[in-house]
Amino acid sequence: MTDTADLSQQLQHLANGEHFDPFRFLGLHPDGDGWVARVWIPGARKAWLEGHALQPLSNSACFVARLTDDQKQRLPQHYSVCWDEGDGIRHQCISPWTFAPQIGELDLHLFAEGRHWHIYELLGAHPRTLDGIDGVLFAVWAPSAKRVSVVGSFNNWHGMRHPMRVCGGSGVWELFIPGLQAGDLYKFEILNSQHQSLLVKTDPYASAMEMRPGTASIVFQSQHQWQDHLWMQQRADADWQHKPMSIYELHLGSWQRDAQGKFLNYRELAHRLVDYLDATAFTHVELLPVAEHPLDESWGYQTSGYYAPTSRFGNPDDLRYLIDLLHQRGYGVFLDWVPAHFPRDEFALARFDGTALYEHADPRQGEHLEWGTYIFNYGRNEVRNFLIANALYWLKEFHIDGLRVDAVASMLYLDYAREPGQWIPNAHGGRENLEAIEFIKVLNHEVHSQCPGALMMAEESTSWPLVSRPTWMGGLGFSMKWNMGWMNDTLSYFRQDPIYRSHHHHQLTFGQMYAYTENFVLPLSHDEVVHLKKSLAGKMPGDDWQKMANLRLLLAWQWLNPGKKLLFMGGDMGQWTEWNDAESLDWNLLNYPNHSGVRQLVGDLNRLYQQQDALHQYEFEQKGFEWIDCNDHQHSVLGFIRKSDRQQLVCLLNFVPIPRTLYLTGMPIAGCWQEILNTDSAIYGGSNCGNQGQVYTQEQPVMGQPCSALVTLPPLGAVVLQYQG
Repeated sequence: MTDTADLSQQLQHLANGEHFDPFRFLGLHPDGDGWVARVWIPGARKAWLEGHALQPLSNSACFVARLTDDQKQRLPQHYSVCWDEGDGIRHQCISPWTFAPQIGELDLHLFAEGRHWHIYELLGAHPRTLDGIDGVLFAVWAPSAKRVSVVGSFNNWHGMRHPMRVCGGSGVWELFIPGLQAGDLYKFEILNSQHQSLLVKTDPYASAMEMRPGTASIVFQSQHQWQDHLWMQQRADADWQHKPMSIYELHLGSWQRDAQGKFLNYRELAHRLVDYLDATAFTHVELLPVAEHPLDESWGYQTSGYYAPTSRFGNPDDLRYLIDLLHQRGYGVFLDWVPAHFPRDEFALARFDGTALYEHADPRQGEHLEWGTYIFNYGRNEVRNFLIANALYWLKEFHIDGLRVDAVASMLYLDYAREPGQWIPNAHGGRENLEAIEFIKVLNHEVHSQCPGALMMAEESTSWPLVSRPTWMGGLGFSMKWNMGWMNDTLSYFRQDPIYRSHHHHQLTFGQMYAYTENFVLPLSHDEVVHLKKSLAGKMPGDDWQKMANLRLLLAWQWLNPGKKLLFMGGDMGQWTEWNDAESLDWNLLNYPNHSGVRQLVGDLNRLYQQQDALHQYEFEQKGFEWIDCNDHQHSVLGFIRKSDRQQLVCLLNFVPIPRTLYLTGMPIAGCWQEILNTDSAIYGGSNCGNQGQVYTQEQPVMGQPCSALVTLPPLGAVVLQYQG
């Protein structure tokens, strides 16, 4: 028979919501020469178990039935419980206390070591069929909890109805609840073991969440059938370093909206986006973060649901549809990903089990003072596992082609945005965050090992060496790095009135001094067109015509330079106003020739970039670029050659609004050269100043080249010449 003192203690733990393993007491257990079945139903007046009347135990919410061996043999393994709450309605469900633990020792061991790369298949909420019974398996990591319960729409958010069992000393809690299904709302109620605080938390591994301002997690099971097999195979085999890559960066919430100004669904966006990419010829899109976030104004960079695509635009399968359609039409999809910090929202990761679990406890390590956010504890195995598994989740479960990792510099340096005394040196007395560095290396290694052809891009704004070099070379292991120096120097130069540009010539040429030290992406990103920085067109000096000519010249400078390209939405049509995340882009501008001309130029630059080997074969190697003249600051003119194994293109750019006629330039080969691009063409909104389609060389060496030519350079314009023979 059950010891009376133990029975009383067990009931007290359950009643107080402090039982760490209710399965030790609830369910079916041997008792003397028979069996006892116990169920826990707060609020029930009467209860029955497969025809057996259950009796309340000590006026508690625990009901019991004593069974003989014969009765126990006739009882189903997973028996049903019925109860009446006094509302005249008989409720019924299969008892959750009849199911064995579902998370194995090996899984728990790998998670504790930080090496369970598919942990998202176990933690979270997953529809399962156990012993022929449908339900949902819930699991969560909360090592400082005294009790964890599943609460949701199915139990009136009652924290006493579905307490979970803890899995040994792992800190993982689990419970299978029969009868639940996709679409059910839930959270975890956590009682802290140290200070007894009661927390109600969103599931860190939830695969779907409510639309804000709701914060509940949603049980979700994908039904999507992928159709992008050919794309995925070609991606795995691609020599991406020597192929063109131009990336259209966009924020789904403000790219386009419906007629009422409301969000479009992922599926609606998919078809509109494909049509736009067909017109502009980008090779990839990059989505600003789509993981769930409570605040629109954060643009997704304040993530609360790392595994849940935002419900603003539909459910996770709607996002899968968008990616699938883009792949089928030949376009890659990158995603902004934010492992550097997370918000302090009480319903999410912050102080998850009542302690600093995902973050460092010491604010000198665990808080971003500048952003008001928490910093992940990269030295904790389970936290590192959470993040690396999350990266793999997006790449595997959503077929994302690569991740742009946000704010890498803030991860690398312990003193990032901190004053003396606000940070703690590493074990060697340095400022490098050794735990974050190791995390990044493991992250990149696992992504490249497990996801063939997937790329990792670093937004890293310092001179940290070997960011885009393999870990076996001592690098961080990223595929590419954003060239923030090129971006800052370029935009600083273009802001100058042309009359002063001769004094800033080096801002354009300096980039070649380090252009091949990393695999660079040349970005003109969202960060450059917000917070009173003005749009790209708005930054430009001069009257409206000069502003648009400058913008066309800027885009040509970006596309003709070695390095992959990234352009944020709006810059591709010369939007005047800054990006506003609360509104759609000003698509009406495309009714005006100057703006439709910019979009036409972007499309033509992309097609030229893809068709001409010289512009993409050696973007990461010195042999793909040669200066003709980088020193003509007096005229603010630059000339260079782009090269491939079988081709050379001459690129000439004039950065002042004065046409340069009979301009003498060196040429690498004698003969006729065709003008294959002129940003001053009338079709782009220009003045049509140029070379009437052709340039002929002279037998006169100039600027270290064997030949020369007299060319016309349009005002604030760029021309590209291709050898014809």
